[in-house]
Amino acid sequence: MEKRIRVKAPASVSNLNCGFDVMGLALEEPYDIIELEITSTGVIEIEDIRGCDDLSRDPARNVVGAVLNAVSLETEGNPGFRVILEKGIRPGSGIGSSAASSAAAAYAADVLLGGRFSKTQMVRFAMEGERLASGSAHADNVAPALFGGITLVRSYDPLDIVELNVPGELFCVVVHPEVEVKTSVARGLLDREVPLATAVRQWGNLGGLVAGLYREDYDLIGRSLEDYIVEPKRSGLIPSFSEIKKSAMAGGALGAGISGSGPSVFALCRGEETAVRIRENMSRVMLSTAIEFDAYLSPVSKAGAQLCQ
Repeated sequence: MEKRIRVKAPASVSNLNCGFDVMGLALEEPYDIIELEITSTGVIEIEDIRGCDDLSRDPARNVVGAVLNAVSLETEGNPGFRVILEKGIRPGSGIGSSAASSAAAAYAADVLLGGRFSKTQMVRFAMEGERLASGSAHADNVAPALFGGITLVRSYDPLDIVELNVPGELFCVVVHPEVEVKTSVARGLLDREVPLATAVRQWGNLGGLVAGLYREDYDLIGRSLEDYIVEPKRSGLIPSFSEIKKSAMAGGALGAGISGSGPSVFALCRGEETAVRIRENMSRVMLSTAIEFDAYLSPVSKAGAQLCQ
């Protein structure tokens, strides 16, 4: 059995407008890397964090520590782990930074322990990282970060993850403005109750999106990428959100919206050529502001957490 390995897990876009807390997709990059060693001490040690100076090395305050502690508690002998975390995804970016670290930790621990856990069990462990990061143990980012592709959380109790079809020409563009949107604040803006008529419209879009993915019907995918519940509440947190979204749609996007709790804005599109044009449009809007930003273009990655080559 190996004692020390390196695992990477990708960034992800969650919600996909109509699938709040239940849908997400994996990007090819950026990604986080975990270097993990199993020990007999029974202690979780975060040896180093590279690429980010703001994260705590205290296992009780770091998502990696929360995940590995959950794994240890469900493993005979309660093994310890020593970790080096390499952050390629900026915390607070809205593209699953905590989820990538959590997914990589869960997957790496499972490999070192001989592959005793299912992917669904690994998602459950990774959700403990999300609980620490945001106060909510949601799986819409950690599921695609582990499974790859596009995933649906059919149920949280019991946890049931469904892998959905990924149309071959589906690309994703993400623009990340360098402003902070705290997940706890973004979640606090949401209504606790939703009018039935609004919920019905949202359910219709969610069903339409799933059907569109399986039929590879890009028009249906586009018609379904509407959010009547979350975007109206959160869009004000993101500078120039309306202009960014309009520029994506003008470039031929199937749909666009808030990635996770923001501040990143995503657009789904058909084909790489269209994706390049949309990235240029969205970037042009950002360049007209005084806000620094990153822009990513990626097909939907069919690979989730995996060993580094």
